[in-house]
Amino acid sequence: MRVLSVFVAIVPLAASFSVSKVATTPNRLSTFALSAVNGEANGEAKKKVMVLGGDGFCGWPTSLYLSDQGHDIVIVDNLSRRKIDLDLGCDSLTPIASMEERVQAWKEVSGKEMKFVNLDVAKEYDLLVQLIKDEAPDTIVHFAEQRAAPYSMKDSKGKRYTVDNNVSGSNNLCCAVIDSDVDAHIVHLGTMGVYGYGTSGGEIPEGYIDVVLPGGRESNILHPAYPGSVYHATKCLDAILWQFYQKNDQLRITDLHQGIVWGTNTPQTVLDERLINRFDYDGDYGTVLNRFLMQAAMGVPLTVYGTGGQTRAFIHITDTARCIEIAVNNPPEKGDRVEIFNQVAETRRVRDIAEMVAKMTGVDVNFIPNPRQEAAENELDVANRKFCNLGLNPITLDEGLFDEVTEVVKKYRVRCNPKKILPASFWNKKRAEECATLDPNSIKLKDEETVEP
Repeated sequence: MRVLSVFVAIVPLAASFSVSKVATTPNRLSTFALSAVNGEANGEAKKKVMVLGGDGFCGWPTSLYLSDQGHDIVIVDNLSRRKIDLDLGCDSLTPIASMEERVQAWKEVSGKEMKFVNLDVAKEYDLLVQLIKDEAPDTIVHFAEQRAAPYSMKDSKGKRYTVDNNVSGSNNLCCAVIDSDVDAHIVHLGTMGVYGYGTSGGEIPEGYIDVVLPGGRESNILHPAYPGSVYHATKCLDAILWQFYQKNDQLRITDLHQGIVWGTNTPQTVLDERLINRFDYDGDYGTVLNRFLMQAAMGVPLTVYGTGGQTRAFIHITDTARCIEIAVNNPPEKGDRVEIFNQVAETRRVRDIAEMVAKMTGVDVNFIPNPRQEAAENELDVANRKFCNLGLNPITLDEGLFDEVTEVVKKYRVRCNPKKILPASFWNKKRAEECATLDPNSIKLKDEETVEP
């Protein structure tokens, strides 16, 4: 049996960061930890929180926020999102420091320790079990999934990877919590896409829906799944796994059905250049509002898919972190059914958002064929009372916050590859045929001569 090894580097606050990476092979655990000068948490709220997928777009700022609130953070990530950048030939618009540099920078600006563990949750099960035993976390936040619907529809490889990684990772996590005999509360970042869009005929409730069964029997059941991509299908499968493991093993689980995230930085990521969050602008990983703001700052017409009549739920990246902490601080009791929150701030129609950005910036709006198999128009009414009742005052779409994103884009515009802006993944052959006229080389940036080839 392989022995789990944990390597810790203790570095004084004023010292320069110098630590050798212990493992480079995918089956080896490597840990980078820094000593905390001010390691005491604020009051009794301190929890040890393991953040799976803590190097990602949502995971990194959430890890910083939780640490800033006084929680003891262990980040677990196999850096797969960075590998996908290489596969797609498209880096984050913002330059992302290595995890070693990120953790060191956070220690320098906050005096707080965060540990990083390089581990594949979907493949390295024994190491995951041992890590949970060793760390004994109060909470495990699960971001460790391939998060992009377009990437999950790119080809058979993307579809198979998304299912293998996401579903295996979630199942491994449940099994590992059971086998480690650690009563950790699992907080999972799901998606509003599990519901489908507009399929309830009214307000989408938070996870469970009242129904009348044959014979007039009233019941409250898990909302029917209606995924729109392989990615969304894996989140639906996750939801079924949570239900089973709660019923069978009394695991304590919270599932957060999140809307589309926008924004880049948070109060923590702006403290040091090395802490900056990633900014995806490409057709596979760029979220719609961030794509629009990037295109507007570059002088590129906004690319609206189809009629733009898709109504979607949105949330700012800062609120993502805040919602995670609310969930961490409000775990279900053992034996309670899976707690489900709708993690959204508001709903907007895509073409309305495009018009808002166009009016603010003066760029044109370009309606292009839709690469997705989805309804051209839909309504969306979403309940989000649970988070609001627990103290969330959500950030809504605001031009002042748009300016922050725009400034980030302008600062790093030389890193943009305009050929990556148009969609490159298509839901089926018909959609691919309809999008065949889209030419990536047709995208020209304003003052393009200042942009590196």
